[in-house]
Amino acid sequence: MAMTMSIVLRSGLAAAATALIVQSAAAQTEHRTLAGSSIAIYDLAGRVQVEQGSGSEVVVEITRGGHDAKKLTIDVGELRGRNTLRVRFPDDDIVYPDLGRWSSSDFRINSDGTWGGNDRDDRDDHWWGGHRVRIKGGGSGTEAWADLRILVPSGKEVAVYIGVGELGATHVSADLRLSASSGRVTVKDTKGNLVAATGSGGVDVRGANGDDVRISAGSGSITANDVGGKRLRVSTGSGGVTGSGLSSDDLDISAGSGSIRVDDARAPRARLSSGSGGIRVGFASPVKSLDASTGSGGVTVTLPGAVNAEVDVSTGSGGIDSDFPVQVNRMERNRLRGQIGDGSGHIRIRSGSGSVHLRKL
Repeated sequence: MAMTMSIVLRSGLAAAATALIVQSAAAQTEHRTLAGSSIAIYDLAGRVQVEQGSGSEVVVEITRGGHDAKKLTIDVGELRGRNTLRVRFPDDDIVYPDLGRWSSSDFRINSDGTWGGNDRDDRDDHWWGGHRVRIKGGGSGTEAWADLRILVPSGKEVAVYIGVGELGATHVSADLRLSASSGRVTVKDTKGNLVAATGSGGVDVRGANGDDVRISAGSGSITANDVGGKRLRVSTGSGGVTGSGLSSDDLDISAGSGSIRVDDARAPRARLSSGSGGIRVGFASPVKSLDASTGSGGVTVTLPGAVNAEVDVSTGSGGIDSDFPVQVNRMERNRLRGQIGDGSGHIRIRSGSGSVHLRKL
């Protein structure tokens, strides 16, 4: 009996060892290099991480996964003036278990394996043109995905598009366009122009600086901390926006449905709008032009002591109060027009339903 048990045990160990060998072989990493100043990378399903690289070429490390991983092909070549890498799937029904058993995502891609890439925000691009692709968490279809690690040298212009999964960039000095059709996008400590966009999912940017920075979500919340740009645009169709340490010559924040909460902002010109949700914004430096509006919710604006502006504040229902002495030009029910200081700037606040507060820092 003891001998039989020993044989069974050894057989089990041998099977486990075989499984580990197969798993290790399936998880082997491939490498591709992409030359040129402008690069685009496309991956329908997987986890993608962009990191700082060295040398003169972008290096892509590819780790395939899933029962049908061997069916994936990697296409490299120039398309529309950019050197591209495209992970190609053999059919249009893709199984990606990380999505969750009962979840699925549909969008459209071109016959060459690309999508997105125009000048507007990429959050809606997957609904236009091409043929339909469905990615689901379980069921029939090609079970395969590709996890990518992308090493980007300084000074490059790199666009990364994923269908479903996770997309992140850390400590990169380059112009980046990061676009997920469905998935979370995270950015940490980047330098250069930045587009961070998702069709469905949240966006979290912690430390980014460039001339033009755009952060957007079709559906999902946005967090932006320590982000600076000559032009900084933050927008979500459905979800809230929270942030601190935002710095820009021209700051634009919008939420179709959701609140806006921003502290320690530095922007001489700022526009904030919410279709439904309150606005609370605090400025650490003087504001020359401020326009804040919400369809439903209160508005609280905190400003440094030295304020000079013409003021026009109105609310459909709710009170208006100010820590600053206002020279009133016109006072109506739920509307105040006047001047603070020498009136050289402009402050306009609208609330469909809710109170408006001007607070002194």
